[in-house]
Amino acid sequence: MQKPTTAPIGVVLAKTAKTAGRAFDQALAVEGGSQPVWQILITLKTRRVANQRELAAAVGIQGATLTHHLNAMESTGLITRRRDPDNRRVHVVELTEEGETVFHRLAKAAIAHDKRIRAGFSAEEITTLAALLSRLAANVAGGGIDQENSDWTHPNGDSGQD
Repeated sequence: MQKPTTAPIGVVLAKTAKTAGRAFDQALAVEGGSQPVWQILITLKTRRVANQRELAAAVGIQGATLTHHLNAMESTGLITRRRDPDNRRVHVVELTEEGETVFHRLAKAAIAHDKRIRAGFSAEEITTLAALLSRLAANVAGGGIDQENSDWTHPNGDSGQD
């Protein structure tokens, strides 16, 4: 059996994601933010969400975790929560003026981080990379290639089929 000539793509992807994620965390932290706070702020700013359940789904975090972040954001004055008058079990989440200010500060950090990530790549390469990453995500989610009938083989000659 031949040795692989490259690292498994999943390993390369995981390491790259971890490195990029840490760099993004640091960029946001310099401005007093974090990825969860950024995700919540940008979702509230760019999408119409009617309640906390929809916000949790849009951000991609569990309800209890979202509640923890919202409690902290509310105590620092970034958001307000109020009961929906039509359904008292539902909380409506809205940005405050301070939340708007922090959103714009973190947006500048996010844009600068994105420019840093894109450095050295052409627009065409970025488009290709985005398409390839989307395909990888589809493959992982099960919506990608048909593993049974794929002609893909690992550099060591293993097709993954037994």
